[in-house]
Amino acid sequence: MKEFFKMVFATMVGMLLFGLVMTILGVMCIIGMVASGSGTRSVENNSVMVMNLTGSMEERSEGSVLDMITGEGGGIGLDEVLASIRMAKENEDIRGIYIEAGMFGADSYASIQAVRNALSDFRKSGKWVIAYGDSYTQSTYYLASVADKVYLNPQGQIDWHGLSSEPMFLKDVLAKFGVKVQLSKVGAYKSAPEMFTSDKMSDANREQVTAYVTGIWDNVLKGVSESRKISVDSLNAWADRLITFDAPENYVKYKLVDGLLYTDEVKKVVKEQLALAEDDRIPRLSMSDMLQTKYKRNGEEVAVYYAYGDIVDGNAQSMMAQGHVIDAQEVCKDLERLMNDDEVKAVVLRINSGGGSAYASEQIWHQVEMLKQKKPVVVSMGGMAASGGYYISCGANWIIAEPTTLTGSIGIFGMFPDVSQLLTEKLGVKFDEVKTNKNSGFGTMSRPFNSEEMSYLDAYVERGYQLFRKRVADGRKLPIDSVEAIAQGHVWLGQDALKIKLVDELGGLDSAVKKAAQLANLEEYHASYYPGKKDFLESLLGGQLQKSYLDEWRSSLGDYMQLFTLMKNMNMHNAIQARVPYYFNIR
Repeated sequence: MKEFFKMVFATMVGMLLFGLVMTILGVMCIIGMVASGSGTRSVENNSVMVMNLTGSMEERSEGSVLDMITGEGGGIGLDEVLASIRMAKENEDIRGIYIEAGMFGADSYASIQAVRNALSDFRKSGKWVIAYGDSYTQSTYYLASVADKVYLNPQGQIDWHGLSSEPMFLKDVLAKFGVKVQLSKVGAYKSAPEMFTSDKMSDANREQVTAYVTGIWDNVLKGVSESRKISVDSLNAWADRLITFDAPENYVKYKLVDGLLYTDEVKKVVKEQLALAEDDRIPRLSMSDMLQTKYKRNGEEVAVYYAYGDIVDGNAQSMMAQGHVIDAQEVCKDLERLMNDDEVKAVVLRINSGGGSAYASEQIWHQVEMLKQKKPVVVSMGGMAASGGYYISCGANWIIAEPTTLTGSIGIFGMFPDVSQLLTEKLGVKFDEVKTNKNSGFGTMSRPFNSEEMSYLDAYVERGYQLFRKRVADGRKLPIDSVEAIAQGHVWLGQDALKIKLVDELGGLDSAVKKAAQLANLEEYHASYYPGKKDFLESLLGGQLQKSYLDEWRSSLGDYMQLFTLMKNMNMHNAIQARVPYYFNIR
């Protein structure tokens, strides 16, 4: 037995030493990779930037140390895509951009539209864009259609079917477990709670969803029609016919593509654009390579602060959330630092959020008001800046949205799960009570709220709505009655929000930076981006096991991951919410 314990102990020591050595070697390798990637990349004359569009595109890239080790990317960041296109435009050695399209998707059509506009601006500088794909998703084709030439694999497809939105309803699912949701809300169009309290869309919600889905599709049709010189009627007719399954030769006939080529044949097209011989090598840079090239920063600093994801209050809610969050406590501290930084002359808030906690939204609104007293604040809206996302935007000096941004949704609600039937009837739990006052048992799990208790909650939610409405009225310099007419939880497209004065201008992030510099009276300026991405040590130590665990679940559950997480955490959200639907889908 003694020898056995000695062997076990020796084995444990050996494993520990092996793990320590491997960790040290891994850290040294990663440091080497980071160091090698941090140098300035030179650009050969007559070069091409290659945009490899695969995977997903989020507001900002969230690559981790584990991604570096495994070689798996953490997704493409819209920020890096736009920056690489801008730098390629300004670099005289870059002649054109080659888009290599794969299975690619973005968080919103507004993000796709932003990239498309950047490519259009690139072309206006006299440079060319060529796109190629083995197959094109609908959103990727919308993006690629802006190119001078669009090519498709001879056996490829173009998905073209139009847009739809398919809300999901869980009322009957919860009922099977003995769970009901009690609701207090303000706003006929405030549709987020319908997922838990109804089995179909309300008339008001159907009206607004129809309006914004149609509006987004109209933007897609307009863009493709203008770029490819195809009538909108034809594009709609082909969507109705589901030409996704047409023979590839028909796409040429329809003028959706300029030719059917294999990858090696497209290379010949690129070489012709560069006036290269057939045996010559194509000087090429990836988007990440482009970001490592020299970029001169002139003038004063305009800070661009990214706020995207659900709006939460504090670390506890951040830990239970899926994906990136806007943690009010952290955001307020960051904005205060920017306010007190004399080097920063103006601030652009880049917001992509469907809202969240009404309380947390109010805290950020207050900090924006403080910041605005010292320097100009401009909001740049991404795919969504609605409900709480609009709450934190409305006080800015100027608001810029994409035409297909989803915004507005001025309204709040409170949802209160009633699990009493689950406990008492399904599980057989018994309750008894002793109390000192009439409402001492308020919030008990043993029963739903009674009518008197709901009246208190209704008054509380109504008070929150009136405050939200006042914040909008003050920020946008509109009468309360005018705000009420466009509030009620109504979701608006950016192009429609412009008409009702919820936003000031249509455009992207570059337009917002330019406007911020103008408000600060800056002749020369450059943009700096906040909050800084995690450094090596933070990325190594910060939640990588949890991320891997969630990635495994996400790959297994697919689209149902968001639903699973929502049901798991539904009783942990702030009771009072300013947000759009939990499970938002346009496909």
